[in-house]
Amino acid sequence: MRSRSLVSIIMIFLMLGILGLANRNTMQKAPGSEEEAVKATLTSMWQAVEEGDLKKYASFVHSEYTAFGENDVYLAEGRDLELRMMEGYFNRVSGVHTEMHQPKVIIRGDIAWIVYYWKDEGWSEGKRFTSRGKSTRILVKEDGRWLCIHGHFTAVP
Repeated sequence: MRSRSLVSIIMIFLMLGILGLANRNTMQKAPGSEEEAVKATLTSMWQAVEEGDLKKYASFVHSEYTAFGENDVYLAEGRDLELRMMEGYFNRVSGVHTEMHQPKVIIRGDIAWIVYYWKDEGWSEGKRFTSRGKSTRILVKEDGRWLCIHGHFTAVP
């Protein structure tokens, strides 16, 4: 009788352990899906660039957006400025395609940052161009959507 009770107790602990592992694995999937959502925000922005769709691009840019790169003397501030700069870019280029490499996403509450390398190509003034570089983007989650609030870009030769 005593060995039966012991076996029952062991079985209960094993079941609780399995349930605990299942819960922990389920909990670990949520951040992964949020990481994918952060990456998807950037790839959707790039798709809007490929399509030359300023309105779609704007839907992923936070109103307090800031950006700078290695050649910028001043910080570019505000969504309106970003959209004016992108409109000028859309008027100069065509056939743009961008790819992300080695992305690393970190999420803390409603703030996420992603570091990655990029490679792009397209046409500008009738000439083929390619570029590559590294970037850090910061995103904030508002109303269930990730919005890009800051971008830092550095070209890599």
